[in-house]
Parts: sequence; structure tokens; C-alpha cells
Amino acid sequence: MKIDNWEEETEARVAQAVSYFKQGYNCSQSVAMTFADVYGVPVALMARLSATFGGGIGRMRETCGAACGMFLLAGLEVTNHEDKPNEGTIDNSTFNPYPDAELKKANYEVAQRLAGYFKEVTGSLLCKELLGLAKKDADGKPADIKIVATPEARTAEYYKKRPCAFMVETGVRSYMRYLKEKEAPQPPKGAAVQI
Repeated sequence: MKIDNWEEETEARVAQAVSYFKQGYNCSQSVAMTFADVYGVPVALMARLSATFGGGIGRMRETCGAACGMFLLAGLEVTNHEDKPNEGTIDNSTFNPYPDAELKKANYEVAQRLAGYFKEVTGSLLCKELLGLAKKDADGKPADIKIVATPEARTAEYYKKRPCAFMVETGVRSYMRYLKEKEAPQPPKGAAVQI
């Protein structure tokens, strides 16, 4: 991905993701769909692939859907080999790099890096914590959270009380940070580093 102005590109992608969210797409979809063009995936397919992860995975308030959207992208990124640029894409589904221990390791490293970026800003990856729902009962045990599948209506009040648009923004900014750092020139292996 060749980007001349990372700041402009980041702001454009943040605006697109927040727009998707305000159109009614969930947090995971909003992040993932914003990068569909990078991986040659049709936006509608990306929406379907990421749909389940919204609301902390199926509205269960577990891992934040915006973070899950980043993690979905990490899988596409890590398996997008420069030596096989068109293999494994939506247009050529015959290439399957898994199971490969090194690719799994690389994928997990990227996911952990993205999680770190996200947590630097939000303090957590857990939807229930980000929404302030992770309360403790009198015994100090986590209180039960009512889990329902029906999403809340997207009203002005919804957007006021929920930090989800900010989580979407943070997911996009975190992913752009990863892409930018990945593109930065690295010293050759074994080269002395100036301090």
C-alpha cells in the first residue's frame, strides 16, 4: 500500500469508518470495510465477514468489535505475500498458506501489536469494560450482564452514551499506525543501529 500522506489517508479512513458506523454498520464492520480496498475484497463481502464480531462478538460484550475488525484485517495482511501478490485474494481462492507455523506466528504478532496500540488509547480490549458494564457484585465477583441479540436503535441518544464511534476511530488509527510502521525503512539485519 503506497501512501504519500499518512495523516491525510488516516483522516480519510477514519471519516469513512465513522460514516459506516453512523449508517448502521456495527463497529467491526465499520473498521474492516474501511480497508476492503487494500485487500481487494468487495465491501459487501467484508461487511458479511465481519458482521458477527460487532458488540463485543455477537453483542456478548467480549472483545471489542472494532478491535476484532483490526484482527480480521491482520489475517489478510499477513497472508498477502509480495512474492504471490494475487494469490489468496478473493479472486484466487486456491492459495492457502495455512497451516504454516511461521505465518501463524507472524499473524499472532501483528494481532498482539494491534491490541497493544488499541489498549494504549482505550485501556482495554473488552467491550463490557469500554462500555462501563463490567461491574462487580457485593461478593466482588463480576456481575451478570444481560445479553440480548437485538441491537439498540441508532438514535442521537445512542451516539451520546456509547463510545463505539471512538472505538471505531481508534481501530482505524491503530491499523493505519501498523501499516505506516510496517512501511518505514528498516535497517538491514545485522546492521549497527545508531543511538
